[in-house]
Amino acid sequence: MTVVKHINHLAVVVDDIEAALAFWRDALGMELDRVQEVPEQQATVAFLPLGESDIELVRPTTEDSGIARFLRKRGPGLHHLCLEVEDLDSLLERLKGMGVRLINPEPVAGASGERIAFIHPESAYGVLVELSQAGR
Repeated sequence: MTVVKHINHLAVVVDDIEAALAFWRDALGMELDRVQEVPEQQATVAFLPLGESDIELVRPTTEDSGIARFLRKRGPGLHHLCLEVEDLDSLLERLKGMGVRLINPEPVAGASGERIAFIHPESAYGVLVELSQAGR
């Protein structure tokens, strides 16, 4: 059976990276690792390491992306939970067999070269879940 290793990151959608960093970095004292454009996700992401995990501040770079729609509908806040897994392909096959609704039925490239796939919130009790496996 595929094993979930740990929480890889929590993603927080923001409308202004610098304003959000004033809280997460400056007020809480978290270190900023980097800010990166992620064209595949139509976003800019600030990575703040925290133990084995990260807090990711995500700002949409287009008006029509899923992240932009989320921001318009719900405002800034928690967007998704990312779980690092040992074998993404096996887990996706198992989830498909169980009837779990997947946004990505096949892995796609993530921001740092990892392979990722999202589970629809309808199947995860209201939580958007990202699954991640380190690049091969």
